[in-house]
Order: sequence, then C-alpha cells, then structure tokens
Amino acid sequence: MTDIRLQGVGMTSQRTRERLIQRLMDQGISNLTVLDVMRNIPRHLFLDEALAHHAYEDAALPIGHGQTLSQPFIVARMTEALVNNAKQLNKVLEIGTGSGYQTSILAKLVDNLYTIERIRPLLDKARQRMSQLKLNNVNYRLADGNLGWANAGPYDAILSAAAPATVPDELKQQLAPNGVLIIPVGVDHQDLMMIVRVGDSSEFCTEVLAPVRFVPLLKGVVS
Repeated sequence: MTDIRLQGVGMTSQRTRERLIQRLMDQGISNLTVLDVMRNIPRHLFLDEALAHHAYEDAALPIGHGQTLSQPFIVARMTEALVNNAKQLNKVLEIGTGSGYQTSILAKLVDNLYTIERIRPLLDKARQRMSQLKLNNVNYRLADGNLGWANAGPYDAILSAAAPATVPDELKQQLAPNGVLIIPVGVDHQDLMMIVRVGDSSEFCTEVLAPVRFVPLLKGVVS
C-alpha cells in the first residue's frame, strides 16, 4: 500500500479527518486517546474506492454483504464507553469484524484483541487491512458472534457491532470480573447498552446509553 493511499488526498486528506474529529468533539466525545486514535486511522481504507471520498462524513456506509461501516460518532461513543469503564484492557472481544474499522481502533487501545465475523469474505479482507496497518495484536475467528469465543475468555470488555434481539447470555458469562459489555440491543427499536459484571458474581448492572440503529446480529456462518 502506498504512502499516498495511507495518508489520503483531497476528501481523504488529514485536513478532512481533522474536521471529522472536531465534529465528534462538538457532539460530546471527550476521551482524547480515543479521538487521537480515530484521527490517525485512515477510515477511507475500509471502503471501496468508489465510496472513499465519503469516508470522513459522519455517516454509516455500505461495505457489501448487507453490512455497513458504522457512523464515526457511534464508533467513538462505543469505544469511549468501553475505554472509560473497563478496569483494564488486556483482553477484549469484538463481535462483528465487518470492514475492520472498529477492529483497527480497538487494536490501538487494547493489549490483545479477539474479533469474530460470520461472513468469510469480510473477515478475509479485514485481516488483510490489519496486516497493511501492521496491527499484529488481533486474533480472528469465523464464527457465530452470538456464542462469543469462550475458550479464549474471559474478557475485560466485549464490544458488539451488531444488534441481537436480546443480550446473549453467552457474552455476559464470558466477561471477566468487573468486565464491560457494550452492545446494541433490539429489533424495531434499538438501544446501545452498557452491561457491567458486578465483581466475579452472576449479577450485572445495565445502563442504556443511547438509541441506535445497527444491523442485526444473525446466527450461523457465511462462507
């Protein structure tokens, strides 16, 4: 990948990225570490070239296979909630690799990232992008995200980029003591929820963060 492709030009330039970061700050994102990571991750690399000039708009964009690249504000909101509330970030699970954009941001913030995607072509392309960006702390799995990744857990935090109708119990049980789950939940109406395990008990505290709209968390695997 060329330096020009990484750095971007015109509508993918650093100046355009800075305008996006300012919009995120204006909307209330205040974690400077999260903002700095998002400033430096080239979002245009996670889109087909025909859509790359839209990369730094605050909008969700299609990535094929009926999936979307989430709106930057939602990515920032979810990431900030995870970073601000997790006691540590040694081991984190992501449900729904998609294009790999959220994956790349998490990889810059955590020690060890585990990511699950159910659609093989998306996972293969995301893996290539992580390699191009030299992000080597990511573990990949083609699997049903509803089930999590039990044999690699427990996790200090779990972030889901797709919405189940109800929170899968498997994900809650894979949280480490005081672990944090950030997940959109619902069908016709969705809420972004933060679920925190109380110590090492079987009790969980739940907080609704915001209304959202995500693709559904579907079962099974697409090869």
